[in-house]
Amino acid sequence: VVRRRLLQRYEHQPFISCLAGFYSCRWKRYQREKTEPGKCCCNMRECVFFPLLVAAFCLSLVFLYTWGEGKNDYNGFDWYSYGNLGFWFLWSLVILIVAVVLFAYTSLLLVLAMCLLAEGQQLYLHWSHKIGTFLVLGFTISSFLALSILWRDHRKTVRLSFQVTAPFLHLGAIIIMVLLSWPVALHAIRADKKVIQVVIVGPYLAILLFLFLIPLGMYSPCIREKGTLGPKPALIGHRGAPMLAPENTEMSFLKTIEHGGDGLETDVAISYDGVPFLMHDDTLRRTTNIHEVYPNETGKAASLFSWDSLQKLNAGTWFLKNKPFLGMGSLSKADQNQAMNQSIYTLSGFLRLADSHNKLVIFDLYRPPERHPYRNLWIHKILDVILKESKIKRHLVLWLHNGVRSFVQSAAPGFQHTMGRKAPIEDLLKHNIVKLNLIYTDMSSEDIRKYAEANITTNFYVVNEPWLYSLAWCSGAHSVTTNAVHLLKDLSQPLFLMTPRQYNIMWILTDLISAFLISFIFAL
Repeated sequence: VVRRRLLQRYEHQPFISCLAGFYSCRWKRYQREKTEPGKCCCNMRECVFFPLLVAAFCLSLVFLYTWGEGKNDYNGFDWYSYGNLGFWFLWSLVILIVAVVLFAYTSLLLVLAMCLLAEGQQLYLHWSHKIGTFLVLGFTISSFLALSILWRDHRKTVRLSFQVTAPFLHLGAIIIMVLLSWPVALHAIRADKKVIQVVIVGPYLAILLFLFLIPLGMYSPCIREKGTLGPKPALIGHRGAPMLAPENTEMSFLKTIEHGGDGLETDVAISYDGVPFLMHDDTLRRTTNIHEVYPNETGKAASLFSWDSLQKLNAGTWFLKNKPFLGMGSLSKADQNQAMNQSIYTLSGFLRLADSHNKLVIFDLYRPPERHPYRNLWIHKILDVILKESKIKRHLVLWLHNGVRSFVQSAAPGFQHTMGRKAPIEDLLKHNIVKLNLIYTDMSSEDIRKYAEANITTNFYVVNEPWLYSLAWCSGAHSVTTNAVHLLKDLSQPLFLMTPRQYNIMWILTDLISAFLISFIFAL
């Protein structure tokens, strides 16, 4: 009998030793005495620190979700970093990796703590883990502050994500509550005072009840009856297909056409000698090899170069070197060779290409800087290219620039006039606006419906992620501007699409099954 008891004690010990070793760095062979009922699970210092560990876990989880859902804007974040640091790097990927590591670290510590408590062990978190916990708290809090200051629209992105992920986040939260029911029940039973039992069980049941009822106030445009889903939004290539080819080059626009894009978006500047060309940035540093050709003029405005000077630059090698998008994949040898031979593209060539394939075009126009010969004639020059050089079909042009709209309407009737901000329907109709071009954070199914009733369609930019495209589809958007035409074209229906009946069944079954499991655990 004695030998059997010793054997049981010996077999049980390695598990406790591993838990205590990883959590407290105390690698002991024999198990300490278990915490007696009613006795605190740790000393006062540990009692104060344990909530900090829980807070670090919660903040790291929220930050991981927040940053993960912001993947749609990673390229914009990296571009912002490039503008401030002067060199290109995928900082967004670094932050994502750090967020995953910090969440995994705090999750492991919390799981170890729960297992130790379930075994009746007292908690003694090692000082190195305490430092790590403070580092997690510092990183997440400072990151949230930085995002709130530098990237305010990111909060809107997260709120939009809830419209499609909320039903599944609810399911995940219920699963976590079921897993937590075991340590909660264990400590409630071990407590020797009713007050302590209420303190332990009360908040748990309150949160559980809240989660059971929260679907009553949940809204998602992707929860809808069959037959009510509108047509798939058209895809407009943002600077072409910049995940497959160098942006704003002929290759990039050809890739968009090849993958079935419905329109092309670009940015137009004017050279010093009056040739409209395609360039997004103020300077040529990011998307050309100017540091090799004109090393002393890297900070010079792109519009202050003559067209002959611009033609000497390569507009594709940077793409192969920097790989500006996360998860781009590798290009074929033919595509690599084609990318390496790209040059700066003219507006005239762009419009001819779009017209030959019957594609819509929309472009941002950049007025030349001071002392530029065409500073006051730039609109006339661009209209000459559209109407006389390219002779593109006018209904394919989505005219976005608002500065001289009345002049453009009289000089070039037939354009589809587009507004870049929300406005009262009366004002839009007064100025013959037929389309709105809005940033995706302004997406609202109610506004989309209201404008559609007045025959005003909506386009949202820049929509790259399938979940965001699905939300635009469910909300009734007419089109989206995207970097990922090749990915979004393959979606046959929105992600997370379900009928109200399907969602109600999922909700009720989740609540019933979880309630049964929790009741069973508490009854053991």
